[in-house]
Amino acid sequence: MRRAAADPAMRLVHLSDLHLGFRQYQRLTPTGVNQREYDVSRTFGRVVDQVIARRPDVVVVAGDVFHAVRPSNPAILFAFQQLAKLRAALPDAPVVMVAGNHDAPKTSETGCILRLFRELGVHVADDQPQRFDFPGHDLSVLAVPDAPNMQRPAFDPDPSARWNVLLVHGEVEGILPKDVAPVDRAVIEITTEELRAPEWSYVALGHYHVYREVAPNAYYSGSIDYTSANAWGERDEERAARLPGKGFVERDLATGAHTFHPIPASRELVELPEVSARGMSAAEVDAAIRSAVESHPGGIEERVVRLAVRDIPRHIARELDHRMLREYRRRALHFHLLTHKPDVQRRDASGAPTRRPSLPDIVREKLRTRLLPSDVDRDALVALGLRYLEEAEALVAVEVAPAAVAAEDGE
Repeated sequence: MRRAAADPAMRLVHLSDLHLGFRQYQRLTPTGVNQREYDVSRTFGRVVDQVIARRPDVVVVAGDVFHAVRPSNPAILFAFQQLAKLRAALPDAPVVMVAGNHDAPKTSETGCILRLFRELGVHVADDQPQRFDFPGHDLSVLAVPDAPNMQRPAFDPDPSARWNVLLVHGEVEGILPKDVAPVDRAVIEITTEELRAPEWSYVALGHYHVYREVAPNAYYSGSIDYTSANAWGERDEERAARLPGKGFVERDLATGAHTFHPIPASRELVELPEVSARGMSAAEVDAAIRSAVESHPGGIEERVVRLAVRDIPRHIARELDHRMLREYRRRALHFHLLTHKPDVQRRDASGAPTRRPSLPDIVREKLRTRLLPSDVDRDALVALGLRYLEEAEALVAVEVAPAAVAAEDGE
């Protein structure tokens, strides 16, 4: 790759996984829009404002612009308006975009909505890889979408360009957690050897929702908001890595200067301190829940809240103050009370106490010993089964409250 003796700054902004049109929960805005859809659009608006303020030389968007192949008209209109604003404010900065697995139709007969943005001068690779050359910047971008019928390219930089950027939506081997659901997994899987990161000026990756370094010059920028089925897991990953949350990347290709710019969340996720209900009466558990909720700084109003109660027998869960829980659901955007039954002890042949296998233990054992087709990943199947079981138990816990309240009210 050719280098000048003194390269001028070449600042790139990398963002990904916008998931515009994402909907969650049943709360609507006064104008009838799903509240979480509105939240995500506001987040993207702030991202565009910050990118314009940074005035980069090039902007790359690494896929999953929309949450669905057929997004709603308001989501399309908002994306078009914001990208038009970006292009008008930065007319000399190329904007390059690839389709992610949420954008790309499964059949070739169905066109990709991202092509609409070509009318704004956005360079879009939606169904096949494309190399975009920008002689004025001495820049070449190899854009690789995540499309089911794509002809997979060799990841070769352009030796005639000073700057070479690889923009790809896909999974780098060993990065994504195994419990990511199959429907959320990318079509493209890339080994680190295939990526050949050292040969590129920068590798901009999309699909993984947490900011992550793959190589010194290869990064997932992460999503701009919590739009996956495992938002709590993402938040835990971010805390473990001491990340401030969601955001986008700014990279100077000339100097290697690298900055992750955090974006303030449109909707706060609050995980309250876990409650242990072992040996408690229903009234005592109510008091512990009330203390956890009311002592949270700033309250729970309009937040997404989760509270886990461990070691609570089913009959105690039924006796909880469901009017109180209904009030918390009214105050929060979403209030999820996650209850876990206590482990049951039994004795082995010697009379020593042993733990009775829990339902997750049973599911795990059955799936690990079951005969499977050779093309099925057993670890992925076990993780998926346990995830579905947890979601089912959570739904049961959530439904207990309305049923109990209805009984009390004579509904």
